[in-house]
Amino acid sequence: MQRAVAIIPARYNSFRFTGKPLALLNKKPIIQHVYENVRNARLIDRVLVATDDERIYDTVKAFGGTAVMTSVEHTSGTDRIAEAARDIECDIVVNIQGDEPFIKSDMVDDVVDLLIGDDRALVGTLAKKITDIEDVLSPDIVKVVMDNEGFALYFSRAPIPYIRDEWKLYGKGSGRPGEAAEGIFEIRASIPLPIRTIFYKHIGIYGYRKKTLLAFTSMDMSMLEMTEKLEQLRVLACGLRIKVRETAHDTLGIDTAEDLRKGEEWLNTYS
Repeated sequence: MQRAVAIIPARYNSFRFTGKPLALLNKKPIIQHVYENVRNARLIDRVLVATDDERIYDTVKAFGGTAVMTSVEHTSGTDRIAEAARDIECDIVVNIQGDEPFIKSDMVDDVVDLLIGDDRALVGTLAKKITDIEDVLSPDIVKVVMDNEGFALYFSRAPIPYIRDEWKLYGKGSGRPGEAAEGIFEIRASIPLPIRTIFYKHIGIYGYRKKTLLAFTSMDMSMLEMTEKLEQLRVLACGLRIKVRETAHDTLGIDTAEDLRKGEEWLNTYS
């Protein structure tokens, strides 16, 4: 039986929302919501928070969780969990962001099950069908397209797949820089989301085979990753395979104080 550990990276000095892991959501720190949801996963042997801040460390210990201190030099959550996972005996490492208080335990189980069930998959992740044209067009919503077996072909902030027949007339103009890009956003008020086309929102939870995770942190950033600012494109650029499973659950990451307000509303809707 393959052993799986869930690691939640959490840092205090977030650029847009300093101290957000400790911000209260329904009178409970965000990091506690994440930890308790992940702890209920059936396929996880161990859950821990990897942080570089003693305030987060102490908070996790206070509510009965497990935390480890990691380097302050890490520039990404993936690097942080890799440090924490290096000396842990396990086969699979699941990366759950510390600002995802609405993550479900069965979402964690899904990414573990992907790796257990398919030796070809080195990374597992989730996607949800998009039903709103605004989400398709938003660069803040990452889209993913998959092959017939569920392996990721590409992730993008752009609206992929591109619907040629419906959208080809938008953005045509004088050819001035930016005019085409602006034109596509007119679709918002012009057409509904085509029923025959399926778009998928990428849900940012990852299951890694431990060896893949440790190798990933030593890889150079790819041109695609630097362009889209999407870390998972480094995996694809190296020819490694990411398997994607559809989920019915959505999430709301807490990146700003406004997101925290929305989170209170989500508690009444999705919990």
